[in-house]
Amino acid sequence: MHIQEWLETVPAVSVYALVGVVIGLESLGIPLPGEIVLVSAALLAAGHDGINPWILGACASAGAVIGDSIGYAIGRKGGRPMLAWLGGKFPKHFGESQIGTAERSFQKWGMWAVFFGRFVALLRIFAGPLAGVLHMPYWKFLIANVLGGIVWAGGTTAVIYTVGVVAEAWLKRFSYLGLVAAVLIGVASMLIVKNRAKKAAARASGDSAPEPMAVPAAD
Repeated sequence: MHIQEWLETVPAVSVYALVGVVIGLESLGIPLPGEIVLVSAALLAAGHDGINPWILGACASAGAVIGDSIGYAIGRKGGRPMLAWLGGKFPKHFGESQIGTAERSFQKWGMWAVFFGRFVALLRIFAGPLAGVLHMPYWKFLIANVLGGIVWAGGTTAVIYTVGVVAEAWLKRFSYLGLVAAVLIGVASMLIVKNRAKKAAARASGDSAPEPMAVPAAD
């Protein structure tokens, strides 16, 4: 049974809770399919009058922010020994190469790694714990965490819900042609959002780089 088919069998309150908990646990540092669950729930809301997309987006955002905050606290207290322990438990997600990639992103982008990490599966798992391990100032982490959680969770819900509504309307008129078009629109929308996030991160990194000092010409 697919995730969406299973979601259709549970009450709306359970869907809200499931989305919030799964995204919260993923943000805390446990490798779970948070994005898949959110996308499935948003598509379900598009064809299910009992599920409110606003409440769904709010629950997803809350789960993202709370989970990241707990992950930050755990990372700050546990430090690098915690990362080594996670590497032994989840080598595919917390191996040396994955940790090294995430750490380089934090060193390069700072608090922007927390914000834009929401749009990248690897950084979405690492952002909270690693920010704590690296002792990022909590106020910087909190700002990036709240903004990133709302933009990612709320934006994903809005985009997928809109695509689902359009798909349902098209399916009534064009059957499989509408389905194919809706899927293409959904994929294109997500790629555009992620591409813009990457470009913004690159600009932020470039703006933060120090300008080279001018060397005086020899007489």
